Amino acid sequence: MPAETLIARPPRLADSVSASLQGRIRAGELRPGDRLPTEKQMCDRFGVSRAVVREAIARLKADGYVETHQGLGAFVSRDAGKANFRLVAPGVPAASVDLGDVFELRLLMESGIAQMAALRRTDEDLVAMRGPLARMDEALRSGAQASDDDDAFHCAVASATHNPLVERFMEFMNAQIRESRVPTWDREGHALGRAAAAQAEHVAMFEAIAAGDAAAARLAAEEHLTAAASRLEMQIGGRTTAAHGKITGE
Repeated sequence: MPAETLIARPPRLADSVSASLQGRIRAGELRPGDRLPTEKQMCDRFGVSRAVVREAIARLKADGYVETHQGLGAFVSRDAGKANFRLVAPGVPAASVDLGDVFELRLLMESGIAQMAALRRTDEDLVAMRGPLARMDEALRSGAQASDDDDAFHCAVASATHNPLVERFMEFMNAQIRESRVPTWDREGHALGRAAAAQAEHVAMFEAIAAGDAAAARLAAEEHLTAAASRLEMQIGGRTTAAHGKITGE
């Protein structure tokens, strides 16, 4: 599904307030150790309620931008914004995200993961991969939605590296792009062959990993990501064009 056909939802008030404060922190207007304006000042400035301000501050705190001290208020953290990573920052429209950048990140990450999985996988790991592969095969026959199984397959590949940090990072990435797998497996995705193409690429990855062929596994993952990008009319890996829009992938 072309990214431009997907409608981005407008940000919530708390997202907008949080994004504005993040912008001031990144621009150096609010420096580490500085106290944020009071709730009343922010309510007046942004024209929102105290509940909205408190939610915005909670988000900034969760993302590592601010620290709160009982009775004193909220202060800019020393390492503001460096403790957490998101593909889309709160309050930033999804339409502003460069999908080419997202796919290049996945290309670098998932090709290496597949290569390592081929070197380290056990029989139990292969069983864990076969489960979602079989369910996606059944979905191809029935026309069912199988985006959750798509997620599960990629997580099983990451688990086969036996590196807990790799597995956690894949879980993070899947959480960020989970909804984007849906168009691959919806009615249109089946009708246009997106689901069948993605599944064939999954099978190629699995077969290379099962064979213990690290080079082939890396290549299969690279081909999967570049083909997925191509189905969205993007070119990655030395790409000459960039696409902007809602995060979408397979």
